[in-house]
Amino acid sequence: MDTQIVKKIIEDVVAELGEADNTMPVEVSGRHVHLSSEDAEKLFGGPLTNVRELSQPGQFLCKERVRLIGPKGLLEKVAVLGPARDETQVEVSLTDARLLGAKAPVRQSGDISGTPGVLIASERGIVELKEGLIVPGRHIHMTPEDASSLNVADKEMVSVRVGRVRSVVFEDVLVRVSNSYRLSMHIDFDEGNACSWTPESSGRIIKKRK
Repeated sequence: MDTQIVKKIIEDVVAELGEADNTMPVEVSGRHVHLSSEDAEKLFGGPLTNVRELSQPGQFLCKERVRLIGPKGLLEKVAVLGPARDETQVEVSLTDARLLGAKAPVRQSGDISGTPGVLIASERGIVELKEGLIVPGRHIHMTPEDASSLNVADKEMVSVRVGRVRSVVFEDVLVRVSNSYRLSMHIDFDEGNACSWTPESSGRIIKKRK
């Protein structure tokens, strides 16, 4: 075999092995709502009820559920996540947005200026959200130690390969670094279906080879 071909094979194997530890858990985030304290009061008459801690420290699934009502459709029993935020925000997939009849843009959490609104209803009340409906941009939560180990920086955009059976390379993945985070990549159900996601799925940051 040509020595150059052999050298290239060896280089590729070494590079692949070098990336073996460059992995992270991948979680699928379903449609959900973050409520302000004021809107939680309107919808439920009081503060949110914690029923289960989520993977990110301090975040939890609430007992409460809401209905989302759009121009053309609705979504029932949508999860509410706590704790309460300064502004109410609704996160759905592109498929969900089409069912609602809304043109929700892909945005990172908190970036809701100029986004469409939606009606949020409970058995007790209704909130007319003027803006705040988004499709969450894919992102990775990590600590400063994780960032150093993975050789990335806060707010850096990276590419991540996810899956084995139908692996997909997700581009434009935002890196978020904080001491309050736990290492995990978040994608939505549309993206999870594309890569045949399972709870055991992991992602690997792809570095450009020189």
